[in-house]
Amino acid sequence: MNIKMMKKLNENKLVKKLAKKYDAFLASESLIKQIPRILGPSLNKGGEFPSLLTHNENMVAKGDEAKPTIKFHMKKVLCLAVAVGHVKMTDDEFKNWKNVWALYIKSTVGKPQHLY
Repeated sequence: MNIKMMKKLNENKLVKKLAKKYDAFLASESLIKQIPRILGPSLNKGGEFPSLLTHNENMVAKGDEAKPTIKFHMKKVLCLAVAVGHVKMTDDEFKNWKNVWALYIKSTVGKPQHLY
């Protein structure tokens, strides 16, 4: 997407729809400096500001790196519940994560099982 297309998106107020449709954005060094001025605060409010993609980086690898990331906006809640694995994972695959205090696995009707 070039600068003209971004200006057209901002004129038609389609930036919010674009931000809701995609989870992550990548931008080159030349465009990333102009994005806040052209698209305004629409991408920042949704936490969708683009990641930097340099010319010597592999685009596919950078896209694969952005896929597993999850962004949370915590306001007044101190507890956060997120699916981070599946039933076939072993205990060792779950352990040794930084910033994880406790890890429980729970089925729909079953009791929570403490893993970590």
